[in-house]
Amino acid sequence: MFHKEGFKIILISALIVVGGILLIDNFITNYWIQKSLMILLLVFFILILQFFRDPKRKTVLDDNHIIAPADGKVVVIEEVVEKEYFKDKRRQISIFMSPLNVHVTRYPVSGVVKFSKYHPGKYLVAWHPKSSEENERTTIVVENKVSGEILYRQIAGAMARRIVNYAKKNKQVIQGEDAGFIKFGSRIDIFVPLDMKIEVKLDQKTRGGETILASNNG
Repeated sequence: MFHKEGFKIILISALIVVGGILLIDNFITNYWIQKSLMILLLVFFILILQFFRDPKRKTVLDDNHIIAPADGKVVVIEEVVEKEYFKDKRRQISIFMSPLNVHVTRYPVSGVVKFSKYHPGKYLVAWHPKSSEENERTTIVVENKVSGEILYRQIAGAMARRIVNYAKKNKQVIQGEDAGFIKFGSRIDIFVPLDMKIEVKLDQKTRGGETILASNNG
């Protein structure tokens, strides 16, 4: 299954691949060069399909848990001052998404969207310390009846050129549901209260909609 944000790109890519194969077949006579170019075009198309895949996930709804909004690797777990919305200390968990990861973003908690804002910006590599504040990004805050307000931030990377955000202010959302998409490499930052228990470790792989990042238990 593929994400709706990829339909147009997949169609254009398919036309390019078919057209390219026809041109190669008609104008290149060397067998090995011909087959090599055709294989490269097919590999390109397979990578596009892989990038826009949208696998179903089994989210266990639990207001005591903050779940991963995306697939990737945990690259930051630290106490920081969140400067845009809370303006106080929070614990930040950052997930780096490589171009090979699923790039669907999902709501980390159920609740009501209290804040949703787009920021134009730079395209520093997603693991750069300043990418959270200087790159193109969206900031979303969801208020959960148990965990309070949870902020997550979609951050464009060096390759990403479009962030899609479905969270609108006052919208009722459900944990694990589709919250948006980031095209071609990115990062997600999640800010949770200091008293929450962190359930992941640095370099741990996450599965969006399933991996528990933090909890109110214990």
